[in-house]
Amino acid sequence: MRLEEFIPDERSRALIEKTREFAKSFFEREGTHGFSHVERVFNLCLHIGKEEGADLEVLALAALLHDIARPLEESGKVEDHAVEGARIAVHFLRSLGYPEEKVKAVAHAIESHRFSRGPEPETLEAKILSDADKLDAIGAIGIARVFMYSGEHGRDIDASLRHFEGKILKLRDLMYTETARRIAEGRHRFTVEFIERIGREIEGEI
Repeated sequence: MRLEEFIPDERSRALIEKTREFAKSFFEREGTHGFSHVERVFNLCLHIGKEEGADLEVLALAALLHDIARPLEESGKVEDHAVEGARIAVHFLRSLGYPEEKVKAVAHAIESHRFSRGPEPETLEAKILSDADKLDAIGAIGIARVFMYSGEHGRDIDASLRHFEGKILKLRDLMYTETARRIAEGRHRFTVEFIERIGREIEGEI
């Protein structure tokens, strides 16, 4: 993806690249919530944001920073990575002299991106970030991530399939934007087909 196709302003692109390097420094290893997840959410955000008429600079920064505190949550150092990530993002962006109104917009998007807990996203940018984060859990990527997580935590195939039923298959109906709903439909259908196929294979069907 060519960033200039979405962000024509050179200074804005420089800010985004600086933020990318800052965000990447929080991730020491890959995994289901590694920096590759951040990059995919970033790409989705720009594509959805362009369709929906969002502030792409705010959205790009929020996407890059939305999981910076995830490693801290996973190590037990903070309770909620969204809240802590928003706090870190505010400090970072203020240190760069970023306009306060936009700092608050980025922070709100980060703090409200988790679908499993509040606060509810109120701005278009926050809704798109939440949608993009959920979309990365559906479809081919979502399937790969479920089994990556299972491998990391010693979970068997049956437990993985229960996770699809308990969480993944519900995400399609939780999208805020029309663009995300359209993307989710195809990814959801692929996921359902995979679950049906693996179920037949478990039963020994040829």
